[in-house]
Amino acid sequence: MSDSPATTTPETPALLRLARRLEGSTSLDDLSSVVSGVALAVVPAHGRLREELHGRSLGHALHSTLTDVPVGLWTSAAVLDVVGGERNAPAAQRLVGLGLLATVPTALTGLADYLDVDRRARRVGAVHAALNSGVSVLYGTSWLLRRAGRRRAGVATGLLAYGVAGASAFLGGHLAQALREPPAEVALGDDDTTDLP
Repeated sequence: MSDSPATTTPETPALLRLARRLEGSTSLDDLSSVVSGVALAVVPAHGRLREELHGRSLGHALHSTLTDVPVGLWTSAAVLDVVGGERNAPAAQRLVGLGLLATVPTALTGLADYLDVDRRARRVGAVHAALNSGVSVLYGTSWLLRRAGRRRAGVATGLLAYGVAGASAFLGGHLAQALREPPAEVALGDDDTTDLP
């Protein structure tokens, strides 16, 4: 597969043009190396656990399924924050915290997939991972603010985190839909790819 991004035209949607620029941006290779290093440190090199992190028992990528859990929890928290008022503040705080817990397996499956995608996808994936890290920090801050009784600041931080999560989700969708990464064979355990540094 070519290392250059797909051709764009004036009719190409702006967000898609941005994603394609990320694909071809060699300036992201250093960030990609950092993400690869983290992935190599936490993802098993071989074996059934690694296969399950890819989604072998499902027959398709597990990561894209797990992302619905934190996103759903944080969406519910955002709805309560906007329309639920003070009465629902404890429930919103719990949803934010549960979303944070759900990021652990979600991130682990994403890192496993990261090791089996091509260079263009790694560049987009590195930005996706960096944004998701920021989302986790923001939601962690939101949870701490809420716990300290600073609900308004916690809500504002949570809504900011939700917006960043939306941008990150777009890049995740680009990886899965436009780039078709990781390849379907990875989830089925049929890939013969090797980890790149």
